[in-house]
Amino acid sequence: MSGQFEATVDINRPIDKVFDYLADGRNDPQFSPRVQRIERVPDAPTTVGTLFRSTVKDAGMKTAREFRITDLQAPARIRWTETSKNTVTVREGGYDLVALPGGGTQVRIFNELEGHGVGKLLVGLALAAARRDAPAFGTRIRTAAEAAIAAP
Repeated sequence: MSGQFEATVDINRPIDKVFDYLADGRNDPQFSPRVQRIERVPDAPTTVGTLFRSTVKDAGMKTAREFRITDLQAPARIRWTETSKNTVTVREGGYDLVALPGGGTQVRIFNELEGHGVGKLLVGLALAAARRDAPAFGTRIRTAAEAAIAAP
């Protein structure tokens, strides 16, 4: 079983700055409290093939995660896939960015989750929780991006 959750939010910052902020996965802890630590490999600007290794805490359990950037089209598209082996993983995730009149940016985030082994039984619960949190997740992204990126 697999399924997707998504959120869309408007950020009052220019699209190129929002793209740069989101392309650097090391910013994820600023809006995703489940991310305990994260590193970029190699420690260089994000490109297709860049790997982000993280420790996340879900349902009280810490797990190691690895995501590889699969597509990067500035300033409008970022895609990743999870390469780590966990019971529930992200088959594909991404951001779609659209410039708004007045200089803001609309951001759509999505993750397609899939279960492996016993995770096939758990993925429905993970999806339900992610879908419930999606609007708040979008708000956290907006709040973090607007705090990190200086207003024009």
